[in-house]
Amino acid sequence: MDILTSTNSEGTNTSVTPAILDQLNAPSTRTSGENLDALGQADFLRLLTVQLEQQDPLEPVDNTDMLAQLAQFSALAGNTTTNSTLEEISTKLDALIAVQTPA
Repeated sequence: MDILTSTNSEGTNTSVTPAILDQLNAPSTRTSGENLDALGQADFLRLLTVQLEQQDPLEPVDNTDMLAQLAQFSALAGNTTTNSTLEEISTKLDALIAVQTPA
């Protein structure tokens, strides 16, 4: 398997296998009736990649705009994790209450 290497902004080499690239570039499997609130990190990376490919090289996207998008995505990821944890806690509390409730 071939491994592609590139140099990031800090000057360190990063490795990406073609399988990872194919997975990231694969078309979405969502149908039009599905809930679009469930976009994930892969969707964000795909959108970011397309945005960077399509921008005008003479007028690139402002760094502050890009950082704002990354910050919003980080906040969204944190909220998703918090929601998942709260759902787990709620499920465990419901099970505990059900066990303690006399029949």
